[in-house]
Amino acid sequence: MLKSLSSDNRTAFDIANIVAGLGLLLSPWYLGYTAETHAAWNAWIVGAAVTLIALAALLAFHQLEEWANVVLGLWAVIAPWVIGFSAIASAMWVHVIAGLVVAVLAAISLWLDSGRSFSTA
Repeated sequence: MLKSLSSDNRTAFDIANIVAGLGLLLSPWYLGYTAETHAAWNAWIVGAAVTLIALAALLAFHQLEEWANVVLGLWAVIAPWVIGFSAIASAMWVHVIAGLVVAVLAAISLWLDSGRSFSTA
């Protein structure tokens, strides 16, 4: 089993988070919900933050960056219901999917970086 995260794996996770962040950032335009103010602004802000944090993690890894992406990813997942745009299917699904990708990859990066193995046996 993997016991620590190699720099190649960490780079792949960060690149995937950059792609997810950019996908969320650009989604109001390509999914056509720019007129929905709350959904669009949330996508722009969270997408830009995820992208910038993942870019910073590429330059120098710190656990704080991964924790920030876990929080931003979880926020993206719950934002449609908290802010009130869950009825806009395209905005809701892009937030949920991008948020899950970002949060899971950041959590895996944190888990693997801690040196703990997946097995408890």
